[in-house]
Formats: sequence, C-alpha cells, structure tokens
Amino acid sequence: MKRKEFEHTIRAAAAILGVNKILVIGSQAIHASVNLEIKEAQRSIEADISALEDEDSTKADLIDGSIGELSVFHETFGYYAQGVTPKSAVLPAGWRDRLVPFCTPATQGVTALCLELHDLWISKAAAGRPKDIEFCRALSKMGLVKSKKLRSRLTTVKKLAPQKRKFVLDLIL
Repeated sequence: MKRKEFEHTIRAAAAILGVNKILVIGSQAIHASVNLEIKEAQRSIEADISALEDEDSTKADLIDGSIGELSVFHETFGYYAQGVTPKSAVLPAGWRDRLVPFCTPATQGVTALCLELHDLWISKAAAGRPKDIEFCRALSKMGLVKSKKLRSRLTTVKKLAPQKRKFVLDLIL
C-alpha cells in the first residue's frame, strides 16, 4: 500500500466510524515514521485499523463490513482496511504512549495514531508469518530500528510463550 492509498483508507475508516482519530497497528503504521517507499510494506494491500476504543469489536466489524476484504471498496480500489482491535496484536508495554500521529492534507483532518517502529517490529515479529519476517528484516537492514531497543521492548511483552519469545529474539540483529 502506497502512502496515497493509506491516506485514502484512513480517511474512509474514520468517516465510517464518525471519528477524526483512528489507530493503525499493522505494517502500514510505518507511514507515520518513514516517508520512504519500502517494498516489504507496499506488498500489503490492507491497513489494520482500529477505533481507539472498541471493547466488543463492533467497530472492527463495521470497518470490515464497509471497506474490508472483498467489499466494494476493495474491488474498486484494490486495497482495503482490516478492522482489528489492539488485543489482536502482541505489543510491548507502554505502546500507547509512543504512538506516532499521521495527519496530512490528504487525510482531511483525520489523524491516524500509528505504532512506533520498534513496537511495530515486535508486533510483526511475534506474528511470525513469512511476510512479517521479511518486513522486520527490511526495517533492521535499513537501520530503522535498533537492536538494543528491540531487546528492551521485548522484555516488556507479556503473554508470549518462551519459544515465541526466543524466535523473536533470534530475529533481532
């Protein structure tokens, strides 16, 4: 997903929810921290978007049903929003305090609060899918994340099985 597509998606999600702030917890959160074309991030055609508060997932379901996979939005534009909640991601303690705001003229007053790069890296590494591992390796190779900070953040992640924690630790360069 390119920056222009990301801006469109967050604008659409905010309009559906009737808010001017949303949360982005997937790979597209990179747009708030880096203004570069990173092929490992652009491969994804979805943005993982959450309402700031969505205890029962009704807002995530609304996003999915309106502009999610296989929706008219997806068929029309070739990308979509996946409605998620923060509970769907493995995140280090304090992640909410480090959110990076993304607001451009093209978002028309909507601010996407996006995961900080080290928190995003931890979340993607814990997911452990091949595309997530490629994404993490690209961020590391480009020097966008620091090993020491990743190790430190990993120590604050709760509810991560020892074998998964070792897997994530082994990905840190």
